[in-house]
Amino acid sequence: MLQKYHIEILQQALGDRFSPSALEKITQANVYQDRISAQFRHDEYHFDNNAFEKSYAYIEEQRALVISSLQRDDAASAWSAFGRLTHAAQDFYAHSNYIDLWLSHHPNRTHPDPSEINPVDPQLIGSPDLRSGKLYYPLELLSYIKFFKPLVLPLLPRDSHAWMNIDSPEQGFKFDYVMQASIQRTLIEFEKTTDKLPKDLIDLFVAR
Repeated sequence: MLQKYHIEILQQALGDRFSPSALEKITQANVYQDRISAQFRHDEYHFDNNAFEKSYAYIEEQRALVISSLQRDDAASAWSAFGRLTHAAQDFYAHSNYIDLWLSHHPNRTHPDPSEINPVDPQLIGSPDLRSGKLYYPLELLSYIKFFKPLVLPLLPRDSHAWMNIDSPEQGFKFDYVMQASIQRTLIEFEKTTDKLPKDLIDLFVAR
């Protein structure tokens, strides 16, 4: 997903939960996951290459780091870990066919309102039909360049990231569902992370 949409999701989901300075640190860590070096050998950062279990494990590792950092009175490290966690959770919807599967369960309604989406439907998350885009380098890299994209896209398989991603509104109406699912999932991850924390650690985390 393009960085500006990660930022928008965080603002909509967490703008009233964190202080501006805390949210800024979370946002910096979130978008830093899209640096060039993080695009290689780090499928778990983005739910790429069908690395679902690896990505789920990564999210839980970051959640554990949030908690352990807060217990050490290290809010900065907790914010960074939560930024990384939310980036992966948000990319799940942009890089997989979860939205397609959800829409296919509503055949009598062409376009249900995006706000109706369930971002954690267990049947879909556990579906054997769930998949995410594969990265076919080096052609995949050229697909990120606007000039080369129409030339490269026909050469890439339909299960490639270039074909499957819903990273921006350019990919059509499904992007609205990605945004809504990502906003809801970000809130879910916040609640899950803070659920069993004592009030003093929650206060440290949100920095209000």
